[in-house]
Amino acid sequence: MSEGKKTKLLTAVVANQKGEMFDLKGYGALGIAGPLLVPLSVDNTIPMPYGGELMFLPDRSPTLYNIGKNSIETLSENPYSPGEVIFPVAAFNSPGYVITYVSAYTEDPSSGFLPLFSYGAVGWHRGRFRPAATQVDRERRQDLRLMKKEKIIAGVHSMRKKMPGNRLRSQLEKCALKYGCPAAKNFFIGRHEAPLPTSRRCNAQCLGCLSLQKNHEIPISQERIAFTPTPEEIAEVALTHIRRVKKCVVSFGQGCEGDPLLAADVIEPAIRMIRSATSRGTINMNTNASLPDILGRLFDAGLDSMRVSLNSVRKEFYERYFMPKGYGFSEVIKSIDLAIRKKKFVSLNYLNCPGFTDTPEEMKALISFLKHHTIHMIQWRNLNYDPVKYLRVMNNRAQHGKPLGMETVLTRIRKFYPGLKHGYFNPPKEKFLVSESSR
Repeated sequence: MSEGKKTKLLTAVVANQKGEMFDLKGYGALGIAGPLLVPLSVDNTIPMPYGGELMFLPDRSPTLYNIGKNSIETLSENPYSPGEVIFPVAAFNSPGYVITYVSAYTEDPSSGFLPLFSYGAVGWHRGRFRPAATQVDRERRQDLRLMKKEKIIAGVHSMRKKMPGNRLRSQLEKCALKYGCPAAKNFFIGRHEAPLPTSRRCNAQCLGCLSLQKNHEIPISQERIAFTPTPEEIAEVALTHIRRVKKCVVSFGQGCEGDPLLAADVIEPAIRMIRSATSRGTINMNTNASLPDILGRLFDAGLDSMRVSLNSVRKEFYERYFMPKGYGFSEVIKSIDLAIRKKKFVSLNYLNCPGFTDTPEEMKALISFLKHHTIHMIQWRNLNYDPVKYLRVMNNRAQHGKPLGMETVLTRIRKFYPGLKHGYFNPPKEKFLVSESSR
């Protein structure tokens, strides 16, 4: 490595047992993508976005680049303070940013599951943290600087007066104040997209389910909704948001619920109530798309758009992560094709984990999928799951080639399909227009 390149290397960041983080002079930060270990530099990282968080990873040892020896080392102790145990540090990036490399570390024999976050690589350079990430959406929909606590509290009190008996409003209050959900906060301050959590049940057993875990080693991120709101409660919340926010979205299918298709008996009449009152606003559903017949009814009732969660467009890898009950990958494809035929806006909620998502096999499969299913948008999301354990599960199904890098994947998809939208958030219908001729 030349001297010019060395000056651009990021310094490694580690933590002690108290969680105190510090840079380790003489050691470069590394990122990992499957079998690849990549030195972090100014060229493959960005300044830490506002709202990003740093985490230290217990029961793991950081893997670093020893600059003086030009070697890769895994350290369990601080080389400058023998006996001081050190741990790897990872970045949980703000919404709108996709990680390009995972934090480099080695599991200890006692390593359990990490909590349900993504664990991006990060380093230190000239007084700033720099994560390995790329921005895919510039919209400030979930920028915490625009969600002042006093404004949220005022909105909560206002909505309590406006709909005192509405249980869904109460649920959103809990989401905003207890769990810090940005979507729920936006409802109370009258911005962008409002959530409509509805379903208590799910017909998938996702490895990274945020609200229900049968694996008790993995803590849930939030409790699942414990009731099913009535159509009237749903419509009241949705119409309140639609009438006060221009170009807004209201969405079924949140992290605090199961799949909304299993609550279609209340969602369908709720949609009809909304649409009988106004044609404004975008009604969206985030779903596993497992029940095409039910989905067809919802489209006919007035559902405008659908976001389908996928970790892979290859059946065996999709089913290993989602572990569907009573449906298969073929039903997901039928739902996507049905939505396209009905001229509904279709997005993929594409769960990214470097080392798997950016392999030649995955990229080839995605390019082929997009050729045969003319969806409108990919929402690039970071997979919130222990990355080492996820890759172990995926590689147990088949071995994969050398990762190409997430930047390469994004560049090639844009080249093959220039009319395809890329982003992070559900767009309002005013932004649905795509250049079909470029597909």
